[in-house]
Amino acid sequence: MSHLKYIAAWLCVCLLAPAVLAEELLLNMKPYPGGEAGQQRLVFTLPAEQNEADYMVEIQVGKTLLIDCNTHWFGGAMEERIAEGWGYPYYVLAQVGGPASTMMACPPDAEKREAFVSVRGEGFLKRYNSKLPMVVYVPEGFEVRYRIWSAGDQQGPAEAR
Repeated sequence: MSHLKYIAAWLCVCLLAPAVLAEELLLNMKPYPGGEAGQQRLVFTLPAEQNEADYMVEIQVGKTLLIDCNTHWFGGAMEERIAEGWGYPYYVLAQVGGPASTMMACPPDAEKREAFVSVRGEGFLKRYNSKLPMVVYVPEGFEVRYRIWSAGDQQGPAEAR
């Protein structure tokens, strides 16, 4: 019976360790660099999912701006880096261009509105991992949001041609 207590304790440690690791990394950002001048470090965690290989996370970086009827965006590329000596990934958006827009004529009575204008470019869709915090470095004045993507149940065959 005493063996069962040890096995139960070991199972608890194995199941809780990833959550404890993520929480500890959030509280102690030691593995991650402080960031360069003009950059801010923003962090979020993802909820645990049953099969995380079926999910992706889209990092959305942008600003809330007063815009007209056109489509607006910033340009930039998200770069993945590895925390030296730790092996944990983090993401850096070093430069942002814009804002830009489609510059089409708006109706004369169209009012301007506030909207989140995001950065478009490469490297914003990342592998889903709830065991580590998502650490993102962006230029000051920008905010970070995220969107979770999941795979559907439908699969289709490819054809040989």
